[in-house]
Amino acid sequence: MSLALHELNEAQRDAVINTEGPIMIIAGAGSGKTRVLTFRIAYLLENGVNPFEILSLTFTNKAAREMRNRIELLIGGVAKNIWTGTFHSVFSKILRIEANYINYPSNFTIYDTDDAKSVIKSILKDQNLGVDVYKPGMVVNRISLAKNNFITPDAYLANADVVADDTATGKPKLGLIYKMYADRCFKAGAMDFDDLLLKTYELFSNHIGVLNKYQQKFKYLMIDEYQDTNELQYLIIKKLASSSRNLCVVGDDSQSIYGFRGAQIENILNFKSDYPDMRVYKLEQNYRSTKTIVEAADSIIKKNKIRLEKKIWTANEDGHLIKVYKAPTDNEEGVFVARSIFEEKMNTRSMNSDFVVLYRTNSQSRAIEEALRRQSLPYKIIGGLSFYQRKEIKDMLAYFRLAINPNDEEAFKRIINYPTRGIGDVTVNKIIANARDKDTTLWVAAKEAAEYGIEGRRIKVLSDWVSLIEVFVSFAEARDAYEAASEIAKGSGLNKSLNEDKTIEGLGRYENIQELLGAIKEFTEDPDREDKSLGIFMQEVALLTDTDKKDNDDDAITLMTIHQAKGLEFDFVFVVGLEENLFPSQMSLGSNEDLEEERRLFYVAVTRAKKKAWLSYATTRFRYGSMIYADASRFINEIDSKYLNYLVPEQPVVAKMPSNFDRLRGIRGGNQPLESQTSKLYTSPTPVKATIKKPDYIPNENFTPSDLTKLLADTEVEHKVFGLGRVIDIEGIGDQRKATIFFQEHGEKQIILKFAKMQILE
Repeated sequence: MSLALHELNEAQRDAVINTEGPIMIIAGAGSGKTRVLTFRIAYLLENGVNPFEILSLTFTNKAAREMRNRIELLIGGVAKNIWTGTFHSVFSKILRIEANYINYPSNFTIYDTDDAKSVIKSILKDQNLGVDVYKPGMVVNRISLAKNNFITPDAYLANADVVADDTATGKPKLGLIYKMYADRCFKAGAMDFDDLLLKTYELFSNHIGVLNKYQQKFKYLMIDEYQDTNELQYLIIKKLASSSRNLCVVGDDSQSIYGFRGAQIENILNFKSDYPDMRVYKLEQNYRSTKTIVEAADSIIKKNKIRLEKKIWTANEDGHLIKVYKAPTDNEEGVFVARSIFEEKMNTRSMNSDFVVLYRTNSQSRAIEEALRRQSLPYKIIGGLSFYQRKEIKDMLAYFRLAINPNDEEAFKRIINYPTRGIGDVTVNKIIANARDKDTTLWVAAKEAAEYGIEGRRIKVLSDWVSLIEVFVSFAEARDAYEAASEIAKGSGLNKSLNEDKTIEGLGRYENIQELLGAIKEFTEDPDREDKSLGIFMQEVALLTDTDKKDNDDDAITLMTIHQAKGLEFDFVFVVGLEENLFPSQMSLGSNEDLEEERRLFYVAVTRAKKKAWLSYATTRFRYGSMIYADASRFINEIDSKYLNYLVPEQPVVAKMPSNFDRLRGIRGGNQPLESQTSKLYTSPTPVKATIKKPDYIPNENFTPSDLTKLLADTEVEHKVFGLGRVIDIEGIGDQRKATIFFQEHGEKQIILKFAKMQILE
């Protein structure tokens, strides 16, 4: 069939049909980038290019799937043969094919961040190093930074400046920890996410024949979100494209927001220095947003000095001014957001899913969540605990991992005695010690335990477990993913153990395991899959990210950080917490480069909106356990004022504690802040000051904690630390029972009652 190129505008069409040589497509927000990439690949295929010769790299599996599906709609099933996916998924595939060159098994395990931290904790314990000095999260980040700058452990230890820096900061053993971490991952047949890049770079650098193979294979390379590539990704792409030079990079320097992950905006800014003969196509027409939003966003990003010149415009209607709201507290900001969403829904008959609330940090969601709950507005948080991070799921996946790769030490330690089978800490510690002494894996040490002094009942139980895992290994090798997983779930005892727990939480955990098995069944029933093994399923799970979750059909308001919102769009967007030292972040104020990245983040937030946008900030906010007084973000003032509609409360809000507690802010039966938040347009941006009166609290000298097992909502309480308060809500059962309480001096807190020291006031 012939592509309908007439559906594209002139700039889009030029970017599609010019396929030879180095090309950079600068794609502004909402400019139809995915459409152009889709048509470009389809155009190549229609003009005789072999689909196996096309490599298309994205940053999310979801984006890769969407592109493949769109291409199939245009030209049919031949699109299935294109190599498309994330950097990590494509490089993982190459590494498994060429595993023998790097002395790894082809069924290597991919460690997530939790696995990596667990390895680090084990090393710290063995080396008698304190976790307070060598915080596992910090060490993992340090190792990640080294890898993404292709610094190997040996190179790290040989770099005098790096070692001196570690010593000066009181962490002289970081290089040693890095080397031990790399050694343990290698012995376990495991790679972390950064290894998937580093090992690919090493593979291509050390084995020219392998590099030539893939240079000849991939005649056309397309890289999406090029501004988000780091040094390793940049170097690998450069190697792959050096033969054909048919490299097309697509991106927007104005949306480069991942510098903290190692992304280098210079990769897109300096593309011409690598390819002097490159051609540039600018997609500047925005199809997503109203003219007001587009022009307001343009007025924001123009403040950045480090940028490629472009002029984003739209033929869409003018639309509404962007509303700006100043709240006296973060709780009142939440109330404003909830009420505004409720009113907008009533006025426009919109769905909850049309709304998103964006914030700089996850901790800001609390006040928004509480306000939405009181307004009975359903919401979902993106970036919370994902399905595959739940304990029972990770336990089950650990069994699958061990069946695929018995040398996986983190999976080994996780489930050797779960469910309980009589292999206690003494036995496990002896296995670990023997493995370290003999420089072997835990699996080998467990199989040879009798040679290392483990005897009696312990050796019997351990031998039975080893035999069980060997059976699971045979299942993984001989059966499809669902058959193997079902047998492992049953044989491990995990299914039975969870099914016997009849508490609400236990039933939920059991249902999650059944959901996992259902997902595996769906995987094996996919007619387009050739390899339906458990190993392939686990590869895909290991590479999942939050943005790759299946879309939820529930009609709910979305809450997420701005970083997570990149690439998405909503009719109505609320950007909250626009305060100095919060957004822009305090950590970004040390350099112009960091501040410009924060401004790009704000630009991304505003350009998610299709129809309307709201900006809000609070003059007081609880952070780090204290009341913080804040000023409006400089970013608000950087927007041309003709695009803004400033809102203020009709009356100043006085945040004080009534003596009888009956009129506590937001508590049922009292003065409802919803009624005090009626807003109006005013002509001057000068804010109205809110009076915050801090009441006095004198602790009860004869404080005796009460029995809280029967604590009810609307009860007045006194907390040993937080003072006087009233219970707003109680949720959960048993040890997980927790109360939301509004305290006179400290605002709202969520407290687990099992550990609370409170006195019920009669």
